[in-house]
Parts: sequence; C-alpha cells; structure tokens
Amino acid sequence: MKISIKMISIATTFLWLFLITFCVSVAYSIKDVQFNFEEPNVSVAKKNKLLFSLPISILNKGYYNIDSFNLTTKVLDRESFTLACQSTFVPVIEKNKKTIVNHTVTVNFNDLLQNSQDYLFNDTELKLYMIVGMKLADVIPVQVSTNLSLPWGAPLYNFTIGKIRYGVDNATRVKATIPISFENHAPFDLNGTVKIKIYNNNDVFLGDGETSIEAPQGSSYQDYVEVSVKNAETISDSGRLEVYIQTSLFNYGPMVISYG
Repeated sequence: MKISIKMISIATTFLWLFLITFCVSVAYSIKDVQFNFEEPNVSVAKKNKLLFSLPISILNKGYYNIDSFNLTTKVLDRESFTLACQSTFVPVIEKNKKTIVNHTVTVNFNDLLQNSQDYLFNDTELKLYMIVGMKLADVIPVQVSTNLSLPWGAPLYNFTIGKIRYGVDNATRVKATIPISFENHAPFDLNGTVKIKIYNNNDVFLGDGETSIEAPQGSSYQDYVEVSVKNAETISDSGRLEVYIQTSLFNYGPMVISYG
C-alpha cells in the first residue's frame, strides 16, 4: 500500500513538472509570435457601402501551431452606436510560417449619417473595438481586446455657398450665378451633382440649376451653379437656397441656406 501511494506521488510530481514545462514553453511560444497590422485601406463598395480593409501579417516563430484565430471588429460612431461588426476566422496558423490575413469590415454610409451629418462636413473619427482570440497548442484559449480611433475625413469639408450674382440671360430672363466650394478630405473620390433651388423672401420659387462634382480624394473643388430666373420682378435681396447633393455613395438634402 505504501509503495502504491509512493508511485502515485511520483506520478503526480512528473505530471506537475510536465504541466509547468508545457506552460512555460507555451508562454515562450506566444512571445515569438509577431503581429504586424498594416495601414487600413478604404474603398467604395456597391449599395452605399464603405469597405475597410486591414491586412495583418502573422509570423509564428513559436513551438506550436495557433488554432482558431479569430479577429472581430466593431465600428462605432462618436455616440457609440454600432455601425458594423464583422469577424475573420483562420483555422490554423502553422508554426515557423508567415500568414497574411485580410480582415474586412463593411459600413453602410447611410448608417453613418443616421445620427449625425457631421461626417459629411467635419473631420472627426470613428471608434474601433477589436477582439483577438486564438488557441495555443490546441488547448489554451487566449483572448485580448483593444480600443482604437480611426481618423475620418469629411467629403464636403468647409462646404461654402458664395454670394449670388445676377446677370442678363436673355431679353426675358435673368441668370443667377451661385459659387460653391469645398475640400474632399475623405478616403475616396467624390463624383455626383449639386442642385440648388432659389426662393425669394416671400417663399416664391425663382428657379433651379445644377452642376457636376468631380473631386478626387484630397482635392479642393470650386465651381458654380447657374439658375435661369423667368421673372426678374420676383428677385429679392433676401431669401433661401435649398441645396441637394447626389453622389454614388450618398444623397443629401435639402440643406437650407439663407441669403441676403
């Protein structure tokens, strides 16, 4: 009986030594795993969608394979409203190998504008909540999380309507010229149209006109909208403009601007 107890004690000691050695080797193994997050890329997808792509390079120099690698990203606006949540799963990241993971998250631009129009006109930021989970040596689960901020550039930064200038269009009409300008700080090109309606101080509709927008990423835009007014007598020194902006990514309007 004493021999059996002694053998159990010896076996237990060896088991603990094995577990300690295993845990130490796993700890050293994760130390030798290198994660390299490259610069995110933003592109325009179909149906008013923005596609955020984050390439990740994983170099596993450890002793064990990494199993069940899972990266989940939540994109939130300034009020912490969840705009998107997507995951990327990799079954196995083999030891002594480099693995490239392309993590993508799709955001509906209309959801971005639902709570605030500031994303059109002001530079701000989006919040990212990221969770990384994996299994080491096929038995030990590991999970870490972090919060990040992603700078956001407004596509219509400093959008400005200039002073209306009136001139003769023909014998019966007056032409109103309305300057417009903005800077495209967004991570995508902006193409579409701007339409402007003019109303006088008695809320009488004078006319409308539109012009095209072609503003590459990072560029400044300056142009004007011409409006033909049928009756010159309806023109007043004050009134309001209704501005409508249509692009492949979003439609916005009316934006009401007083003049005079």
